[in-house]
Amino acid sequence: MKRSYGWLEDAKFLAPEGVYEHFSAGVGARGAKARAEWTKLFDVYRTKYPELATEIDLMQRRELPTGWDKNLPTFPADAKGIAGREASGKVLNVLAKNIPWFLGGSADLGPSNKTTLTFEGAGDFQADSPGGKNFHFGIREHAMAAIVNGLSLSKVRAFGATFFIFSDYARPAIRLSALMELPSIFVFTHEAMSNGEDGPTHQPVEHLASLRAIPGLVTLRPADANEVVEAYRYVMQLRHQPAVLALSRQAFPTLDRGKYASASGVAQGAYVLADCPDGDPEVILIASGSEVSLSVDAHEKLIAEGIRSRVVSMPSWDIFDHQTQEYRDSVLPPKVTARVAVEQASTFGWERYVGNSGRIIGMKTFGASAPLKELQRKFGFEPDRVATVAKELLGRR
Repeated sequence: MKRSYGWLEDAKFLAPEGVYEHFSAGVGARGAKARAEWTKLFDVYRTKYPELATEIDLMQRRELPTGWDKNLPTFPADAKGIAGREASGKVLNVLAKNIPWFLGGSADLGPSNKTTLTFEGAGDFQADSPGGKNFHFGIREHAMAAIVNGLSLSKVRAFGATFFIFSDYARPAIRLSALMELPSIFVFTHEAMSNGEDGPTHQPVEHLASLRAIPGLVTLRPADANEVVEAYRYVMQLRHQPAVLALSRQAFPTLDRGKYASASGVAQGAYVLADCPDGDPEVILIASGSEVSLSVDAHEKLIAEGIRSRVVSMPSWDIFDHQTQEYRDSVLPPKVTARVAVEQASTFGWERYVGNSGRIIGMKTFGASAPLKELQRKFGFEPDRVATVAKELLGRR
């Protein structure tokens, strides 16, 4: 829903007496004349180029063309799966092909972010090729995010990409996109300790919490390739909110959607992915990103031991918090107080979902430089650890 912060109305209280009224009247008269001239000119354009005129109409209303989501990929179940950034790259190429005014690029990390548009005709945006869809922003993350905002103001749909750790540099422009109610898209890869040997300087810890705190910004961390598809499906339909996608560097399992719930639950921010076969759950495992699959493994261990477990995939706090109370209670029943949140990021904020009785398996320090599996073992991001914590909550050691 469109929100207004009423800045123009506020201006009348700040301006000297009579200035606001004079300014408004002058702008109104000139604006009406300019609009009439523009409408006349555009009517001529519409007669000559009806298809392009329709596209301009859609752009001005921030709507999408018919068939904008056709041919989006569906990924089969795969224990190894593919990386979030790989799935994202496939989706971006489909969207850019279907939507003439969808474009973007990376801050010098296109091949690693997998954001390069490779379909025939995509091309590079350059002085001599203004029709290109690939922007090469260079190593200037703040400028990139600001440019994406400017492109969004012009009514094209634009995205910018880099490593998640470098969102620090882009944050002021990201904050402005929320203030300005722009549907800018920020694609961040290498979103957790999957960077391994790159060490703590390149392993985001506090970044999810920081971005989740920005009012009006939708932050999504998908759990597998099909959640990546559904995250983009949701984001592309936003008209007045920017979005951040936090995507994995490493491959993670593509969940069996025949056995578990559909990834379309991403549109509600959180959904019941796996549940106990009979009765209400005793314990709820809540996770985002790559920690969802390890929570599913922990869930299967608990079920095998006769413990009624539920797994909730929660790619977006913001989207979930805007659902009805009835829906939220159906996902996280208030009477089930044994809850475990699992995320390779700061534990800050997860208390709202696990309550005083729950536990959070997350980061309370910076990361470390080591192979990923060693880091997962060191910081407790393993199925056995999750299952053990769940049993401790239930008093079953």
